[in-house]
Amino acid sequence: MSRHGTPSVWAILPAAGRGARFGGDVPKQYLQIAGQPLIAHALDALLSHPEVAGAMVALAADDRYWPGWTTRHGKPVLRCEGGAERADSVLAALQGLPPGPEDSLVLVHDAARPNLHPSDLERLLHAASEDRDGAILAAPVRDTLKRADAEGRIAATEPRAALWRALTPQAFRRGLLTDALLAARADAVQVTDEAMAVERAGLRPRLVEGREDNLKVTTPADRDLAEFLLSQRQR
Repeated sequence: MSRHGTPSVWAILPAAGRGARFGGDVPKQYLQIAGQPLIAHALDALLSHPEVAGAMVALAADDRYWPGWTTRHGKPVLRCEGGAERADSVLAALQGLPPGPEDSLVLVHDAARPNLHPSDLERLLHAASEDRDGAILAAPVRDTLKRADAEGRIAATEPRAALWRALTPQAFRRGLLTDALLAARADAVQVTDEAMAVERAGLRPRLVEGREDNLKVTTPADRDLAEFLLSQRQR
């Protein structure tokens, strides 16, 4: 990928889940926030970057809420059928992308993470383009961590010095991520993010410190906070 040439980075949004923890009848990625569905904000944050060529959205087979977008920001928005788990959806999206170099970058971003800042995306792309192991946005853990016992009491206080919270986007070479996800599937390992699959291959993705307000909407309180943050940016 050239940092200054033709756009060559594809974005993937796994959006086949229903967001059961949020509740309600509408999948959380379609909740209206600051005048648009959550997934629209996530797509726009990615597609507005000049290096991003387009997006592939992995949807549930029975999704009746998808607005039918085929372009945003003048770039293609494609869709494919996702799977039961996040890794299944990401793998389906990778396999459905238009043909391209195996060493080109792909970004995987949560459909319910609407407040990605352009500076974070730029720094992530720079880091991933320089590091063959890939890179992810992340935030250092700042709170004191407690381990609970079976009765819900504190069993121990855990050191936090080297701990980070994984955010998205996560950026990897297209061929590398595909191979890593296929290997996890073959070993019946349920990976919770793309970095975990790559780590299983013995690689060490780079941590790129991202903004704390790049939150994932999981609860109604998260939605209210995200709406406030987006309203501040739109002033």
